[in-house]
Amino acid sequence: MDKTPQTEPRQSWTFSNSINSEIRRAAASGIYDIRGGGAKRRVPHFDDLLFLGASMSRYPLEGYREKCDTSVTLGTRFAKKPIELKIPITIAGMSFGALSGHAKEALGRGATMAGTSTTTGDGGMTEEERGHSEKLVYQYLPSRYGMNPDDLRRADAIEIVVGQGAKPGGGGMLLGQKITERVAGMRDLPVGIDQRSACRHPDWTGPDDLEIKILEIREITNWEKPIYIKVGGARPYYDVALACKAGADVVVLDGMQGGTAATQDVFIEHVGQPTLACIRPAVQALQDLGLHREVQLVVSGGIRTGADVAKALALGADAVAIGTAALVALGDNDPKWEAEYNKLGTTAGAYDDWHEGRDPAGITTQDPELMKRLDPEAAGRKLRNYLNVMTLECQTIARACGHNHVHNLEPEDLCALTMEAAAMAQVPLAGTNWYPGKSGF
Repeated sequence: MDKTPQTEPRQSWTFSNSINSEIRRAAASGIYDIRGGGAKRRVPHFDDLLFLGASMSRYPLEGYREKCDTSVTLGTRFAKKPIELKIPITIAGMSFGALSGHAKEALGRGATMAGTSTTTGDGGMTEEERGHSEKLVYQYLPSRYGMNPDDLRRADAIEIVVGQGAKPGGGGMLLGQKITERVAGMRDLPVGIDQRSACRHPDWTGPDDLEIKILEIREITNWEKPIYIKVGGARPYYDVALACKAGADVVVLDGMQGGTAATQDVFIEHVGQPTLACIRPAVQALQDLGLHREVQLVVSGGIRTGADVAKALALGADAVAIGTAALVALGDNDPKWEAEYNKLGTTAGAYDDWHEGRDPAGITTQDPELMKRLDPEAAGRKLRNYLNVMTLECQTIARACGHNHVHNLEPEDLCALTMEAAAMAQVPLAGTNWYPGKSGF
């Protein structure tokens, strides 16, 4: 007797295995999921753009004989001592507490060797970081953890954090298992107790108040230090315009692919905009105010390669900042620790439980035994190498487009592979001279 053919089992796209797994986890625990890192969903990104290299209508530069400059100066608007960098790639703010002391030292070493700056993060400035960072940006956050005027004066720039790409509108989080005596001492809070940073600053509620706060910081630092304002990628046109009104020398714009030490997964995946969508509105705001290039724009959130750097610069940024990529360069999620990642219920490349403090690579932990696995000198050299490669890649692209400085890259050097990327970047869809929303069509 013939059997009736069976229909192949088909998984629901709406209720996928990962969604069902999260439903079961929520039902069992009664609490939202917390993790580190950035958005894991696929969103339009720099990979959806291509460069139009020189041929007949453009003349390329010879890589071995013709110079292509990569230097950038940040803080030229008001500061007496702007920061001069050799490369347009900086290290984003990541706190001591979220990261180990060895990791912070390695970031400082690598950035210094590459000729760029690094950034503190919530919780204050460590001596290792200050000692190994030729140029150090001091983050001024809503928590005020570890903040003191002496460290403001010791820094090379001040970054006032209004928002973060992974959680615009949300505050910071450092769970008790990572609060050692040293971390607690720097933050003036108890050992082993969860520490949460407020979602907004306690002493101002808008750009007018922020202008007063910036003037206060300028007075404390004798008008020497550039003042950055960091915003999450939510309403970039208005946020950048208001940051300029408040007196920013530099605006740091962080898209949703930017990482975090720990926050709700629902925040990371469902709040904010892709980095690609944020750049052109931010540049437009600066242009409308007549401040483009006078107020520098630093873009962060998912920057991985020299091509990403070149594309951000072509769209109007002055520099980029990297966080997650820098940690990978140090050794985060390295397959050599695969067996230990398996013991934690994950795999190399997917480990994101940074808040638990059990990182086998010794980076997102305060465990002394795990920290020993990270050699700050060796890790610093790896970061230096990675930054150098990114810079060379960016230079190669700039030369191929006929430019002798990476800042001469422009939107006209780009085309888009998808309608979404064309609309966000406002560059033509490949093979056309049109993008969605272009006037006159």
